[in-house]
Amino acid sequence: MAHNLSDRAADRRAGFARWLEGRDCTDCWKAARDSDTESKEAWLAAKRAEEQQAAREWAEQFDMPPLEGPERALDWGERSRHQLVTAAHTALVVEGIWDEADWAQLEEKARTVTRAGWWIDQRDAEGADLLELLDSAGEQDRGTENPFR
Repeated sequence: MAHNLSDRAADRRAGFARWLEGRDCTDCWKAARDSDTESKEAWLAAKRAEEQQAAREWAEQFDMPPLEGPERALDWGERSRHQLVTAAHTALVVEGIWDEADWAQLEEKARTVTRAGWWIDQRDAEGADLLELLDSAGEQDRGTENPFR
C-alpha cells in the first residue's frame, strides 16, 4: 500500500518508512485479525462444548436435577454448577477436613437449587463458600420437585 509521507517532517520520513516496511498493509492486517478472531471463536466454541459435555455427564453421575430457567441460561447454569460444586469438593473434602457424610449433606442442598440463574450468579464464588451460599438461597431458587426423589 502506498503512503503519502509529505505531511511528515523531513527528518521523520525515513524512520517512519522503515517502520512501515515491517508492518502489514491495512487490508492484510484486517484479514489476519479476522482469521485470528475466527480461530479464537472456534476454540472457545469447542471448549464450551467440552465443558458442557463434562457438566452433563457429572450431573447424570451424581443425580443432579435439571435446571430451570430461560433456555439460553440452562447450559451456562449447568457449567457454572458443575464448576462450583467440583471446586467445593476439592476445597472441602480433598484439601479440607470434610468427610463423605458432610459432603453428602452439601450435595443434597445443591440438588434443591435448580434455578440456572442462581448458579450463574455464583460462578465466581470460592468453592469453600458453597455451603454458606446454598444456605442463603431463597425459595425462588429452589425447584418445585420433591427433593426426596
